[in-house]
Amino acid sequence: MTDIFDNTILCRKCNTRMQKAQIIKNNFVFRAMVCPKCGEKIIHPVDEAEYEKFTNLKNKEFHVKMRLVGNSYAVSIPKEIVLFMKEQEKMMNDMVRLCFEDMGKLSLNFREEQNKLNKKFE
Repeated sequence: MTDIFDNTILCRKCNTRMQKAQIIKNNFVFRAMVCPKCGEKIIHPVDEAEYEKFTNLKNKEFHVKMRLVGNSYAVSIPKEIVLFMKEQEKMMNDMVRLCFEDMGKLSLNFREEQNKLNKKFE
């Protein structure tokens, strides 16, 4: 199956051939077509749908139990979040970055690139 963005797309405002680009919003990468003349943008429909799922999950509040396991505490991550991240098998035994961000707030980071970037600024 071919991708819609593999075709030539003309800008609806100025009839100029649009160019492939990437747009980043909330660490989410969108495939896009951008008009070099007027700046009109078209976001890939599949990426828009994935972003919609992301925002729905982001705005959802999960209540999970904290359990004592040995000398540490464990918190389960809802399957819905893990499945969205599409890395369930890869993540199961991987290390993640855990930060005490603020009073009453912990942060988990699953992306290695982001972990390296954060270490540069510490």
